[in-house]
Parts: sequence; structure tokens; C-alpha cells
Amino acid sequence: MAKAVKLADIAAIVGVSTVTVSKALSDQKGVSEELRKKIKQLAEEMGYQPPSASQKPSVLKQYNIGVLIQEIYLDKYASFYWQCYQELTKRAAARGSFTILELVSRADVNAAKTPMMVEERRVDGIVVIGRMNKEYLLNLEQASDIPVVYMDYYDNERELDTVIPNSFYGSYMLTNYLFDIGHREIAYVGTLCATNSITDRYLGYLKSLLEHGCMQRSEWIIDDRDIDSGYIDVDKYIQLPEQMPTAFVCNCDLTASYLIKKLEKAGYRVPDDISVVGFDNYLYPGTCDIGITTYEIDIVGMAKRTIHKIFKKISSENYTSGVFTVGGHLVQKDSAAPR
Repeated sequence: MAKAVKLADIAAIVGVSTVTVSKALSDQKGVSEELRKKIKQLAEEMGYQPPSASQKPSVLKQYNIGVLIQEIYLDKYASFYWQCYQELTKRAAARGSFTILELVSRADVNAAKTPMMVEERRVDGIVVIGRMNKEYLLNLEQASDIPVVYMDYYDNERELDTVIPNSFYGSYMLTNYLFDIGHREIAYVGTLCATNSITDRYLGYLKSLLEHGCMQRSEWIIDDRDIDSGYIDVDKYIQLPEQMPTAFVCNCDLTASYLIKKLEKAGYRVPDDISVVGFDNYLYPGTCDIGITTYEIDIVGMAKRTIHKIFKKISSENYTSGVFTVGGHLVQKDSAAPR
């Protein structure tokens, strides 16, 4: 008995994705007339038969999902995005699909180089985790017809399908918590505009300050990383101010751990002298000797929504497009104490 011809068989010969073949055969938008005619002719020659309407549809649609992460976000300690990738993999596998990870160098991002998985037509959809520059992302979207969904990134100049944590509210909640336990002199640690998340978390911190009648002090807005490369440099940045606050709100747990070490080296005790809070509730084991009070991001919820979006987008099904925000919750540990 002859083997049934699949969309993937046609896609491999034409050099396009299965999504494109499906769109061409079902007369959907997004395919040029020349390519549509070529695909239909090839399908006829190969004896392709579409699934009968009377047949029971497959419960699971199997896809290859590409995941792009910039290398700088996966150094020795920055393991938050590793967990994001692992949760995406679990969610994809539960739906009978696979993920393919490609790490992107800073040089490739700056050169707006097309990812290998796109050039080789290995994936049906792509999830981009974290920040890339706009030129790279525009090239990614324009170099192929592969659907793209973003995770922990958005662009206010373009409409993107993206899933982000509630950074603004999380930082707002953390700062309110510090006020609730008696602090009024509170600093923020994070290089503004280095990422969307850092800036949003600063704005949540600022909102809490204003609502408590406290004006921000420029010397208490402290950088933690290079704005272009994203590398955290403890010696160059995270400089302690001359007049110390009683508490620090950090943009992430990793920065909070570096700050705590710097405070202890300067002779301060955390939390007896100074309180520190972070963000993420995810830190490489052994990075810090004290539990960091933080805002836990719902990574599982983010991965679930991201996979939902990319599957719907690949199959051209209706879904809620645009930015989707996932909440989290405050986690009290040992790095913050009443004033």
C-alpha cells in the first residue's frame, strides 16, 4: 500500500513550511499566487489527498517550535530563561510537538543575521525569549513566513504577539510591602531602558513612592548593567550611594544577590541594617546565602499561554492577539525586615 503524501512531503520539496503549504491548498492569504499555483500543481502530481471531512480529526497537531534566546541571558547564573525554555518544552511535548533551541550571539543580533533554523526551514513557528534589537527581529519576521510569538518582550512601536510578566504591578507590590513594614527611604537598582522589564519595574516602584508622598532621588536610581550589551558588571555598576537608603528594590534576584554581597562587604547587615528585595524568585543555587524576598513570576502560566498562541498562529486559528500579561505573587523570605 502506497504511503500517503503529507503536507511535510510537499513542503520539503518546495522549500517552504507546512503552514505555507496548508495556506496555499486552502486558498488562505499570505501566499503569492505564483507559489500557490506551484504548490497545488505539485500536490496534484504527488497524489496528495486532504483529510476527508468524515474522518475524525487528529487530537494533536504536531509542530516543530523553534526557540531563540540571546546568549547573554544564559550565562552561569542567569538561569531564569532556562526555566522558561524548559516549561515551553514541556508544554509543547504535552501537545505532541518538539522544541528546537538556538542560542543567538551578540554579534549575530547586531548584524541582524537570519537564524539557522529559519534558513534551513526546520520549524513551523518561533518563540523569541527576551530582548533582541529591532533590526534583528524585523529581519526575522521578514525573512520568512514563519509565525513568531514573543516571551518577556514587547515593542510599543509595533503590534506583536507576546506574553509578559506583570513587571509593573509586581514591583509596585514589592515597594508597597517595604512601606508597609516601615521603610520610607527606598532605592531602585536596575539600568533603565536596558530592557522593557527593568523599566516597567522601575515605574511600579515610582508609582508606590508617589502614592506614599516620597519623591525619587536621582542618586538612588542605580545602574546594574551595560545598557547595550545587557551584561551585569558588579564592579562598574551597582555603586552604593553616599547617603544610604534603608531598602533597595532590585529589578531581579540576580542583581539583588550581587547587591547583598556588596553591602556585606561594605559592613552592612542584610536585613538588620538594610533590606533588599528582588524579582523572579528564580536564582542559581549557591548564588546567595540568604533567601531573597521577591515577586515570583508564573513561568508555567507564561509558557502555557505562549504555546497556546504559537499553536493557534501556526494553524491560522482564531486567538487573542497582542500583549498578554501573566500575574505573580509576593514571596517573603529573609532579606527584608521591619524598620
